[in-house]
Amino acid sequence: MNEHGQPSKPVRIEADARAHGEPLHHHWNLVVGAGRAAEGLRANWQEHLRTAVDECGFRYVRFHGLFHDDMFVYKTGEDGPEYNFQYIDEVFDRMLEAGVRPFVEFGFSPGDLAREKKTVFWWGGHGSPPTDFDAWADLVTATVAHWQARYGAEEVRRWFFEVWNEPNLDGFFRGTRSEYYELYAATVRALKALDPALRVGGPSTTNFVPDARFDGEAEDRTITPAVVSGPEDLDDFEWRPVWIEHFLDHCATEGLPVDFISCHPYPTDWAFDEHGNGATYARHAGATAADLAVLRRIVDASAFPEAEIHLTEWNSTPSSRDHTHDYPQAATFIVRANLESIGLADSLAYWTFTDVFEEAGAGPTIFHGGFGMINHQGVVKPSFHAYRFLHTLGDELLARVDGAVVTRDAATGKVACLAYHYPGEMTRSVPLSQPGREVAEATLAVGGPRALDIELGGLEPGCRLLAETVGPSRGDALAAWRSIGEPEPPNREELAVLRTAARQTPQEVRKADAEGRLRFTVTLQPWEIVSLRQL
Repeated sequence: MNEHGQPSKPVRIEADARAHGEPLHHHWNLVVGAGRAAEGLRANWQEHLRTAVDECGFRYVRFHGLFHDDMFVYKTGEDGPEYNFQYIDEVFDRMLEAGVRPFVEFGFSPGDLAREKKTVFWWGGHGSPPTDFDAWADLVTATVAHWQARYGAEEVRRWFFEVWNEPNLDGFFRGTRSEYYELYAATVRALKALDPALRVGGPSTTNFVPDARFDGEAEDRTITPAVVSGPEDLDDFEWRPVWIEHFLDHCATEGLPVDFISCHPYPTDWAFDEHGNGATYARHAGATAADLAVLRRIVDASAFPEAEIHLTEWNSTPSSRDHTHDYPQAATFIVRANLESIGLADSLAYWTFTDVFEEAGAGPTIFHGGFGMINHQGVVKPSFHAYRFLHTLGDELLARVDGAVVTRDAATGKVACLAYHYPGEMTRSVPLSQPGREVAEATLAVGGPRALDIELGGLEPGCRLLAETVGPSRGDALAAWRSIGEPEPPNREELAVLRTAARQTPQEVRKADAEGRLRFTVTLQPWEIVSLRQL
């Protein structure tokens, strides 16, 4: 893809369905995010989860607030701690019934253990270290032992256990880096004492930065971020993950296990200037793959080269009021970033699968720029189709060029292709559109058409392949809503119309010729993605 603002070049890809293929790991749908545990008790959250699992193939779900007071897990009684796992059981039972496992995030502190209360979000997450690390370890032990008894030790070994969320940010962790390390040590020792096979990791930090503001025990706001004072071209910076190298060195020195590394590679930098004013800076369109390559090199060179890499939150921006999330641009960015990141990570978890998400309170409109790929009313967005298309890919990579891949399913031999048009004139990751849709509308108008030519051989003669396209006004729920007058809120009949329109994607069937060849040629409009898959 052209990174210099030039029109996009045609895409041509060819493959033989009988050729040798390289293993292809679906890092895009191993894990998906959700807001907080208590939201998982709601009927529409559970409905959206089943849809996302069934059609996009997600295998794990991660969320905040497992130990928050609205889950009623822990309180201090007269005779010691009292545990209540009924609400957690309800959420986990429903998840497992839907075919998805927990990617457990241990956090935040229960109120009776929190050193400081109500530090983050309207629901008052207690983002501070516990007052008693032994009591925290006992809570972890009791919780996991309960899961082992309820679900079986072998099932729980298949889960992941992550320590906290974004401890480098003040509201999420009102403590120091050293205190986080103490928390990590208490947690990992409790887990490994129960079962050495349990998989644990961290530090779950955000983000990648080009300066030293996170190099100490806490964020140093006296350091002017490089993006504020440095060169205009953000690509000139060296972007590094927060805490990762220091964390790996610390764990090696202290003899602490690290089964996986986690962090949040949003392709942005949220930086404060010398006046304390914050702003979001969009990085180049290929920033995600570039960051994952850096992270891969760091882990490979560490004392834990076998540690998995799980990016447990990711989106185009870290705002749940970014209107771009509702647009086709989000879908194209998802496909581009994931295809460019093949082979670099074990998971890249989209944040989030649903707009049943309340970090900033309830969404003010049915399309408010929420993270979710499914809106509150169950209407799928273009981002949902992006993951649905990614899920159709096989587990063997036959061909890969800039803008397209061809894959094969090892079990069935069926071929699937996926291509996208992220216009070359758009050099940045899709920018934040807040508080309105103006930036998203301007971005939607960027670029011109792009030719796509897919040539396949070695197919079964006469076999059928389905071509399906998503883009502006194609599987575009927001466009459908605007076409019926933006009802707020829509009535039940209007919602039925929107749910249907959001699923209306152009489809056509093509057939291989008598020699097992097929050529698919089409002109892609900016921000379109196309799936061509064997039926």
